[in-house]
Amino acid sequence: MYIKTFTAVALCAASAFASAQTMTKAEYDAGKQRIEMNYKNAKKACDTVKDNAKDVCEQEAKGKEKVEKAELEHQYQNTPANARKLEEVKADTAYDIAKEKCEDQAGDAEKVCKADAKAVHERAVNAAKAKA
Repeated sequence: MYIKTFTAVALCAASAFASAQTMTKAEYDAGKQRIEMNYKNAKKACDTVKDNAKDVCEQEAKGKEKVEKAELEHQYQNTPANARKLEEVKADTAYDIAKEKCEDQAGDAEKVCKADAKAVHERAVNAAKAKA
């Protein structure tokens, strides 16, 4: 009975210790290189698309890069400020992509689409700030 309890406590402590450790500088640098390579590949894939779809594709590639960099920074230095920054980057990226997608519409529909995107963005940024 005591052995099972002790084993469970030891495993919990080991997993907590492992999750509390931050990544090394080498892991961080490798992560940055991986993100940059993924961005270049994603941007190159956008060359096959035309018009606004190409702009959306490029915006999505750029946004994914920004989010991945913010996530990497948060993993490297797990601070409340980095957690807030990550949430803000996610909100900004979603907003930029939504605005670009709105350009497929015309007239009032485009204005309404952009206004909706802005409202969603403001709520997301305020929620990120409230968490901090």
